[in-house]
Amino acid sequence: MTKRVKPHKLLNRHMMHTAAKLHYLEGLSQVEVSRRMEVSTATISRLLGLARDEGIVRIQVLDLDEADGLGNKLAAALGLKSVRVTESDKAVALSTQVGALLIEANLAPGAVVAIGWGRTIQSVISAGLPKVPEVVVVPITGGMHETASHFQINEFVRMAAEQMGGEPRFLYAPSMVSPELHSVLLRDPRTAQLIDLWARVDVAIVGLGAYLRDGTNTSMGFSAAEATRVSGDVVRHYFDREGCEIRWPGQENQMSIGRAQLERIPLSIGVAMGREKAASIIGAARSGMINALVTDTRAASQVLDLLESSETT
Repeated sequence: MTKRVKPHKLLNRHMMHTAAKLHYLEGLSQVEVSRRMEVSTATISRLLGLARDEGIVRIQVLDLDEADGLGNKLAAALGLKSVRVTESDKAVALSTQVGALLIEANLAPGAVVAIGWGRTIQSVISAGLPKVPEVVVVPITGGMHETASHFQINEFVRMAAEQMGGEPRFLYAPSMVSPELHSVLLRDPRTAQLIDLWARVDVAIVGLGAYLRDGTNTSMGFSAAEATRVSGDVVRHYFDREGCEIRWPGQENQMSIGRAQLERIPLSIGVAMGREKAASIIGAARSGMINALVTDTRAASQVLDLLESSETT
């Protein structure tokens, strides 16, 4: 006779799984998890401990040599100058690796550092960048009309310049404008001076977008056939798995650095984390818009798995 599992035990396992997912995969603190689940922090701590005991959570401390090996393997597979892999997906771990690449670039006074937008870039800058004195820090695109904090690109530029000891330059324009406003902005002296800097960027720090096929990207105007090909984007320059460009209606009026300008940057650092960004990482690397990558072990392993599976099919 099959032994029946008591309902309260099933409930506890469900709560363990939920708490573990929120804390370990989504990066929420125990306090935030307790608020989300409407239980005490002591209960969350107990659930996380039980999740480890039950094998729901398996904590692995990656050897540094193993992380470096994973990065080297990924760099060779994607043809990138450098790949930095962190065991943690916490902002401070990603920021440390971005900072290391900045320092290694040995930037001279007056060098131009371009900053992108998105949640990951926001987290990296909030965690802090190293001192790189007398650089010029610019936004890589205009701003969004949305009020969400991860779209406030001029604020990212201000913070990054303050941290590095550089000079911020701001772009007072939306990311998307009408053809008429686009031509007016190009004639504005201050805007024109900033746009001219895009042609001589020394380092870019950009997020890699993952294309969601759940209806949230319908505003881009892709055809059904094009939408099935899109793997991701860098500053709304969309690409497929092979890195080939997929343009969208009105793209010529976007106030942002161009794809060709991204491809010529000496150090263009893509920052992405999580398995869901694997296809975007592959396409971005093949597009040439990034030549360095900072990511976590989950994304790195998934990228290598996808590359290996494509070779065997």
